[in-house]
Amino acid sequence: MKFIVTGGSGFIGSHISRYLVKQNHEVIVIDDLRRGNLKNLQDIQDKINFQKINILNFEEMQKIAKNIDGIFHQAGLGSVPQSFKEPEEYHNVNAIGTENILKLAKQINCKVVYASSSSVYGNQTKFPISEDAKKNPLNPYGESKLQAEKFAQQYAQDGVKVIGLRYFNVFGIGQNPNYAGVIPKFIERLLDHKPPVIEGDGTQVRNFTYIDDVVRANWMAFASSVNHAFLNIATGITTSVNDLAKIMITLSGQKLEPEYVDSRPGDIKKSQADTSLAKKLIGWEPEFSLEEGLKEIFPKNW
Repeated sequence: MKFIVTGGSGFIGSHISRYLVKQNHEVIVIDDLRRGNLKNLQDIQDKINFQKINILNFEEMQKIAKNIDGIFHQAGLGSVPQSFKEPEEYHNVNAIGTENILKLAKQINCKVVYASSSSVYGNQTKFPISEDAKKNPLNPYGESKLQAEKFAQQYAQDGVKVIGLRYFNVFGIGQNPNYAGVIPKFIERLLDHKPPVIEGDGTQVRNFTYIDDVVRANWMAFASSVNHAFLNIATGITTSVNDLAKIMITLSGQKLEPEYVDSRPGDIKKSQADTSLAKKLIGWEPEFSLEEGLKEIFPKNW
């Protein structure tokens, strides 16, 4: 089969591209390299068709979208702090860019599986969070992802097959600490034999989800008979940032105590997913615990 992976040189996109190549599929990677890095594709660069295209450039995407079986749309901007500085840019890339992908899928008649986010939920009072919970994003990033979902709903009503995966705190090899979550930032500090820096009091709770589980969710969503849905992709198991720091310090073999700084604006206090719908609709459930995933990515030599 032949697939387009947008944002294919980024963290999640490169892992999906690699998975598809290993399954002997033909892969066209679309990426403008604003956030992505070709180093993420080094091991498969001779097995993919890389196109440096911005997803806001619809005409350029049209030119290369021939005989496509499906699109894995992972391109986007993902930094919550940066979204406060560039709200319009986040709307353009994450919302309008997604609409472009949906428009393309309608033209060429193929299914889209795309990266939504747990950020659409904001702070909730009922846990675990199910997909029908009220949406209350706390930052422009979350708002842009919610707007993308509204576009997905519109195009689904018009016959486009589209599944949005609401990722919860994805981690794994290849994350950029500058734009990613807490785990790569902690690893970067520990590699320098420095204590992890925790924003806020560390009691904020997260669902850390390993990249291999996310890749599998993307494929299972595409391969399923489901035409339209939004699905939580997470372990469903909560870990506080304080506990995460303790686990990672222990894995590093160092004796350190975390440092604390002010919490950042737009930060969610608690995040815990109900993943039963993903299991019901596409047969997906997580295989990696937080500790198992961390052991996969932790440097072997400190």
